[in-house]
Amino acid sequence: MERGLYTRDHDAFRATVRKFVEREVTPNHQKWEEQRLVDRELWRVAARQGIIGLAVPEEYGGGGESDIRFRAVVMEELASTSAASVQLGFSLTEDIAMPYFLDLTSEEQKRRWLPGLAAGESISAIAMTEPDAGSDLQGMRTTAVRDGDHWLLNGAKTFITNGIQADLVIVAARTDPAAGSRGISLFVVERDTPGFSRGRKLEKIGLHGQDTAELFFRDARVPAANLLGELGGGLRHLLQRLPRERLAIAMSAQAAAEAAFGWTLEYVRQRKAFGRPVAEFQNTAFTLAELRTELDVSQAFIDRAMLALNANQLTVEDAAKAKWWATELQQRVADRGLQLHGGYGYMLEYPIARAFLDGRVQSIYGGTTEIMKEIISRQLITPS
Repeated sequence: MERGLYTRDHDAFRATVRKFVEREVTPNHQKWEEQRLVDRELWRVAARQGIIGLAVPEEYGGGGESDIRFRAVVMEELASTSAASVQLGFSLTEDIAMPYFLDLTSEEQKRRWLPGLAAGESISAIAMTEPDAGSDLQGMRTTAVRDGDHWLLNGAKTFITNGIQADLVIVAARTDPAAGSRGISLFVVERDTPGFSRGRKLEKIGLHGQDTAELFFRDARVPAANLLGELGGGLRHLLQRLPRERLAIAMSAQAAAEAAFGWTLEYVRQRKAFGRPVAEFQNTAFTLAELRTELDVSQAFIDRAMLALNANQLTVEDAAKAKWWATELQQRVADRGLQLHGGYGYMLEYPIARAFLDGRVQSIYGGTTEIMKEIISRQLITPS
């Protein structure tokens, strides 16, 4: 189905990204999965080719391009080679952390942090989740207490994407425990901050090349100049940027589902059983028809959401719809695709097996499917 979403500029950019993936990602992906870490040099190479740092203004060394469709192109090309760990690492910086650095920083902070992010020299992370506080952001216990020209941070964060490699970590902490939701602030904690340490690199069922870690703050001395946004405005800052984060997750899920469908279609066309291609059996054909329809309908909604984001019109509810639907669809496509591969689908040498494992977390982070449904239903029941 012709989408009509992309322009010639996007097509030209896709050619650049495709060459980058073929040259830099595909030959090294298995190594990164085995070493449980993507080489830092990949960020630098991607930056030199204009693949990351897209939204950073040109005066700070970036591409000056905020159109999210360019990010969709990167996601689609990485998905085609099953490089989910690379995609998540890039997306954490480009789609999740970068809006904070662009929107909430002072001029002095921009000049300190944006050039490194644009050049791929600095890797970023965002630390919200705690051992006892996931989707419930108001339950966080990490604290920050003013001490002269610094803040002392104490607490722990977990499940932090890019946690091992991050040079700049956006940390949410309570600055006024008595103020409830208005007592949370954001800080940028730099790699060499005294009192900041990293725990173990967490072992996951999928996304093995992506470094997910625990972070610890024990009287971590963060300069007062590293306060991000307004004091006490942290929760508001987080909630304002969650729709962009959730749409990005939906986009990556859609791209991954499309890739999984493509691998499955190719396999069942070639694989024979009882003297004919597996694709010709009615059960297979009907499954393919169902998935193709769901993918097309889902893509149309996500395309509309991307254009809405570009126009600053994406609603919280539509972002939630896109996120839960696309991530659950990704799992259905991977599951049914694995089934149609038969025993070979269970072998990690086939990309469908990796897709099955890598995609499971998509309906959890960024707000679970259940939280997304809560957001949507709340607006239906008590519209503003």
